[in-house]
Amino acid sequence: MEGEINKFIKVWLSILVCLSCCYAISKIVSKDLSRLLCVLPFVCLFIFLPLDLHSIHLRSTTAFFIVWLANFKLLLFAFGRGSLCSDPSISLGRFVALACLPIKIQQNTPPKKINPSTLKSHLNGPMSHLNGQNKENPTSKKTQERHVSPLNYAIKGILFSILARLYDYNDYMHPKVIMLLYCFHIYFLLKFILAIAATLARALLGIELEPQFNELYLTTSLQDFWGRRSNLMVNNILRLSVYNPTHHMVTCVVGQRWAQLFATFVVSRLMHELMFYYMGLVKPSWEVIWFFLLHGLCLVIEIVLKEVVFASRFRLPWLISGPLTNGFVIITSFWLFFPPFLRFKADERAFEKYAALGEFLKKVTCTFIRLHA
Repeated sequence: MEGEINKFIKVWLSILVCLSCCYAISKIVSKDLSRLLCVLPFVCLFIFLPLDLHSIHLRSTTAFFIVWLANFKLLLFAFGRGSLCSDPSISLGRFVALACLPIKIQQNTPPKKINPSTLKSHLNGPMSHLNGQNKENPTSKKTQERHVSPLNYAIKGILFSILARLYDYNDYMHPKVIMLLYCFHIYFLLKFILAIAATLARALLGIELEPQFNELYLTTSLQDFWGRRSNLMVNNILRLSVYNPTHHMVTCVVGQRWAQLFATFVVSRLMHELMFYYMGLVKPSWEVIWFFLLHGLCLVIEIVLKEVVFASRFRLPWLISGPLTNGFVIITSFWLFFPPFLRFKADERAFEKYAALGEFLKKVTCTFIRLHA
């Protein structure tokens, strides 16, 4: 365990050095092609750095922060776009944090007058399902900026502890029940990892992380689930790096709405498949892509039904739509999402790391007590 922690420290020191070089590049190299050529070596290096880690948690978490978040932000940065270019006087510490953490500095801009017809067009636009701003599920500023209370995390911590104890009885459980526990396990684990990152960012730099998940269990539809509650920062990055550029490239070929939607879904699904590769280091089975393609198809059908058939005249109450949506997500996860996850025995390897971490912490605690006795 000590060797793995040392590797983890070395990897992140390498990341800090690379991002510091990118920060220096922003001061001496102009944007567009020249800056892109300077940044590309670091983008390629970030793809391989997580492979030095053996722990499934450390490797997959590092991959998400640098292969997905940092690389996409650096590509935007090369062309003078995105959060890394929002403030020319940004400090090195903030540049590094913005690059590899789900952070976006809020700009205090005065409100603009919006034409009602333009507003309606935005609300019903092709990306309304991704940014969550639609007629059925309006997103208020208060909802976007609210912070999760410590009590919320305390409750989730207690539930996670109970969940960990339930695994001791998995020999007596149906495999589907175990996979249901894995759903909660992954959700709680991601919440805690992001909470730790948010605490460090707040304490060291005085900035807040944007929420990545917004209480998934309160979802009312697939449109609500993927647009307002799941992978919020990822949706924003894809909008800037894939969706908007596609508008200028292939709109004239297949039409604006479906060209942008298709390109965004393809890139997102390939990145999810890549994240699974980092978890198991096995050849992709493409089941994860089928999972998201199925959800994308169902999402399109849902949007068409709302806009054409029901035209917002009919809306299911949350007591019905909520369980239906969550049930669909869970059932399709059992079918397509978890099989590759279990095939490379990610659960068993994770539990082995938990045991090793427990022994390591026990050893550190005993050493600390002995030195201060």
